[in-house]
Amino acid sequence: MTKILKAILLASTPAALVASVPTTALAQAVTNVAVANVEEAVQRSGAFTTAVGQIKTTYKAQIDAFDARQKSLQAELAPLVTAFQTAQRAPNPNQAALQTQATTIQTRQQAAQRELQNLAQPFGRAQAYVEEQISAKLEPALKAAMVKRKVSLVVAPQATISYQPTADITGDIVTELNALVPSVSIAVPANWQPGGQGQAAAPATTTPPKPQGR
Repeated sequence: MTKILKAILLASTPAALVASVPTTALAQAVTNVAVANVEEAVQRSGAFTTAVGQIKTTYKAQIDAFDARQKSLQAELAPLVTAFQTAQRAPNPNQAALQTQATTIQTRQQAAQRELQNLAQPFGRAQAYVEEQISAKLEPALKAAMVKRKVSLVVAPQATISYQPTADITGDIVTELNALVPSVSIAVPANWQPGGQGQAAAPATTTPPKPQGR
């Protein structure tokens, strides 16, 4: 903070008001704020870890097929991308030809993505079902962690500039989740849809879901 900024802040703050706020009160206000990554808490929970292991075993054939096809598609697309980049760097490149190449690559990528999403659907749905079951207990777990740590405000890590490790209560939330939901099922009901039980639907992603930890 520059001297000029300090002077402006001091000039705009009544001295009597500053003097009336005890240092201990300011310190207490700071310690009442914590940081937590709730998505990480869900994925660090014992129920999630166990369920992912079960998914890897139950859907091994589908996961192996997904991985093999993903590698194959990447190998098919790589020469097209390389050729496009080479043509793009050439002196006076043909813009019409470049546009045709770019369109071809985009079309192939979109087709590959749709294919991979279809291959990932079985184990992707299972993982989404697992996450939803655990997330249903996230709010009470968060509140319990806040009470035990005497925290009145929790912010996400990306909303902060810097914080001490002791301010992170993600681990505390994991502990509460483990107590509230020690296990979950990977057997997805036939009529289940993500977010269909009052939970917010997961945001769309550009890559197919895969079990964590692979």
